[in-house]
Amino acid sequence: MAKKHHFFNTYLTATVSVSLVLLLIGMECVLGLSADNLFRQVKENVNMSVVLKDETTSEDSLRFATLLDAAPFCREFAYISKEDALKEHVEKLGEDPEAFLGYNPLQASFEVKLNAPYIQVDSVAAIDSIFRVFPFVDKVVYQKDMIGLLDYQVNRLSIVLLAVALILLIVSLALIINTVRLHVYSKRFSINTMQLVGATPWIIKGPIVWKTVLLGIIAALMALAMIAGILYAAHEHLGIWLIPMTWQNLAFLTGVVVVAAFVITFFSSVFAVNKYIRMKTSDLYYV
Repeated sequence: MAKKHHFFNTYLTATVSVSLVLLLIGMECVLGLSADNLFRQVKENVNMSVVLKDETTSEDSLRFATLLDAAPFCREFAYISKEDALKEHVEKLGEDPEAFLGYNPLQASFEVKLNAPYIQVDSVAAIDSIFRVFPFVDKVVYQKDMIGLLDYQVNRLSIVLLAVALILLIVSLALIINTVRLHVYSKRFSINTMQLVGATPWIIKGPIVWKTVLLGIIAALMALAMIAGILYAAHEHLGIWLIPMTWQNLAFLTGVVVVAAFVITFFSSVFAVNKYIRMKTSDLYYV
């Protein structure tokens, strides 16, 4: 009975230990997905104003709208007529330029928001050139300096986050490998006994490796349950989802945790068992 209790405790301790480290790996993925979503939202708020000449016809506007609708770089756009521009100007500034000029000096425009991958200095400059090809386009207005600064800051933050993620990943791998090695260490005398009765290396390794892999998969499911709890708690208390709850993100997160659990526990247990298979019986007492 004591043996059974010790066996249960050994597996429970190993499973909980691995699940906590897999939780760390999963939260690294959440951090990466969250940062990527934040960078994308910031980038997609960048606006380009394509100002049209006064002689622009409705056919020209329709043709330009058709181009924007089909363009891969365009996330969304809105047409602002001269009248709408004047109305917005009066609402914001409280003065009507038409009242003292006798005409509406404002121009119609297309307000264009780009997809995040195109928010780079070179890409935006290329899109600017495309817009200026149209003879009815008067000018293209956007904050070039801000795009350059945003591009630089996002790249710099991405490098910092990647470095942090790599450090955490190395620590996580070391902890899991060490946990698995300790788990196999407790079986070193059983491994030696099987060798003495003539069992081949793969007969010895098979049960231990697959039990360790099963332990890793159970730990992965526990880690995913904890991650789900953290995401739900953040939504309930902060009113936000830490990552966009799309099936792609959830599949990626699940895949990373489960694959990491399988690969790390499989290879670390194989290497650990091999170590004790090669040892002499007398050496087992000194490791």
